[in-house]
Amino acid sequence: MPEELFSSNQLGAEVYQRVFSFLDDLGDVEVRVTKSQIAFRRRRGFAYLWDPGRYLDTSVRVVLSLALDRQIDSTRFKEVVHPSTRVWMHHLEVGSIDEIDGEAMEWLREAYEAGG
Repeated sequence: MPEELFSSNQLGAEVYQRVFSFLDDLGDVEVRVTKSQIAFRRRRGFAYLWDPGRYLDTSVRVVLSLALDRQIDSTRFKEVVHPSTRVWMHHLEVGSIDEIDGEAMEWLREAYEAGG
């Protein structure tokens, strides 16, 4: 279950619930859970939630990573990488549930559309 990944991370659990609820309203979405992340998929993965504190010495409790067809220039992203010719991966460190706001949801909607 997705909640188990964030069982000791209240913020991660809240972010998961908000992201899943938003995506579920958009349409069909597959949720895959591994030891390290929650992946949201259509034809391909388009969004990922993970807890960097499990692997790194950091106070950041949750990261939302979005796979988009273009680069978005925003200071909100900790890092943007270009792992393949058609994908830009955007890493948003989430410090509070309020950071999953309208702007973040629009990026999530764009990633959802790109994933299908």
